[in-house]
Amino acid sequence: MNKTTLFCACLLPVVLSIGLLIVAPVEASAAMRDLPAEIERLYNRGLYRQAAEALNEAVQREPEESSLHYWLGRCFYELRDYNRAISSLERSVTLETGRSDYHDWLGKAYGRKAQETNFFSAFSAISLARRTHHEFETAVKLDANNLEAQRDLIRYLLNAPGIVGGGEESAGQRIRALSAVDPVEGALAEAELFVTHKRFDQADHQYRTVLDMRPDRIGVYFEIAEYYRDRGDAEQMSNAIEAGAPLAPADHRLAYYRGIALVLVNRNPAEAERQLRTYLDMVPDNANVPSHSTAHAWLGRLYEREGQLDKAAQEYQAALTLDPHDKQAGEGLRGLQKR
Repeated sequence: MNKTTLFCACLLPVVLSIGLLIVAPVEASAAMRDLPAEIERLYNRGLYRQAAEALNEAVQREPEESSLHYWLGRCFYELRDYNRAISSLERSVTLETGRSDYHDWLGKAYGRKAQETNFFSAFSAISLARRTHHEFETAVKLDANNLEAQRDLIRYLLNAPGIVGGGEESAGQRIRALSAVDPVEGALAEAELFVTHKRFDQADHQYRTVLDMRPDRIGVYFEIAEYYRDRGDAEQMSNAIEAGAPLAPADHRLAYYRGIALVLVNRNPAEAERQLRTYLDMVPDNANVPSHSTAHAWLGRLYEREGQLDKAAQEYQAALTLDPHDKQAGEGLRGLQKR
């Protein structure tokens, strides 16, 4: 493996992780409240292309309104058109440079563009990684209470090689600073550090500590559930889900996690299917909720276990259409093809 390939191999986990773990609902910002009501409705329904068209028209009328460029960038981000997302978000930052959320989302867009960059284009990958780092740092400097930006920056530092500013020592410093702002988020970030370094006993202890804090945000419980999902621990995953459920019993993301827990424990496949289908039907796919690609991948696993191989293949392919980097779906489809 040459140095270029090695560098890109180190960088790939960084860009794959950006913006993927924070599952707490994002409260409507002042910028969104300033949007015309019909555009906000389109965005909230997941109709990003129509929302982008309406925003483009609004930008023609008010080219200096930063929030319009910001939400246009968010639409392009959801459409996975990262070049146009970057262009719009850069414009929003130019027009209103003091907005922490604008810088954070520009950092996310740079990170996703890096993921699209040719694997062997090391110079492009380095440049995009450094821009990602700069935007996350700027977002945190502008607003230490922007918890999403704090976690994005820490995640970057945990995963990035030193050549682009990563490092456990820097991540540790940021985690301590975050803990002073929000002890729950700080504890979650420290747990993520343990997971990154495969220190799972310490991660287990840390997540139990967070649960003992009885956080009042359901997204915290979902994040813990995702850890146990990835560890294949259905019991602890269910415990985390049900501990948080009373905070928002109507939250449709509960269906996603409950469906996966049933698949993991290999129990009640009909109910598991119903829960995952409910999630796909009720929750628009966007960057702040579990992706539809993962829901399709878990349906594929369910159908494969039930011997419904054609339906399993369809679900794995649906997942890969939405996200070509979905590892579970890719492995599942390759396994079916070898049968």
